[in-house]
Amino acid sequence: MDRVLKLAEQNSVVIFSMSSCCMCHTIKRLFYEMGANPAIYELDKVTRGNEMAGALTNLMGRSPPVPVVYIGNQLIGSNKEVFSRQMDGTLIKLLLDAGAIAVSPYPGVK
Repeated sequence: MDRVLKLAEQNSVVIFSMSSCCMCHTIKRLFYEMGANPAIYELDKVTRGNEMAGALTNLMGRSPPVPVVYIGNQLIGSNKEVFSRQMDGTLIKLLLDAGAIAVSPYPGVK
């Protein structure tokens, strides 16, 4: 778990993913389209990925554990939580506050 938390501290946006997961792909694309450049850790491709997947399962309380998103070293959650925040407008504020984006990609949303 220490490795997951350490990685989450190192970047403004961190996504733990699996390269073959369609929801992971969708979440990554959302962040790219919003102008963020997330650090992405593909658990099926990184060293000790299985160990990190186990830690994420413990943190999230469910399996499979991906995608898991951290913004500003804060655990946001999985696709459901990210999309909920995107719909209610709070995702932009989190990204701005974390320094992941400089300006809102949506006119009038700050």
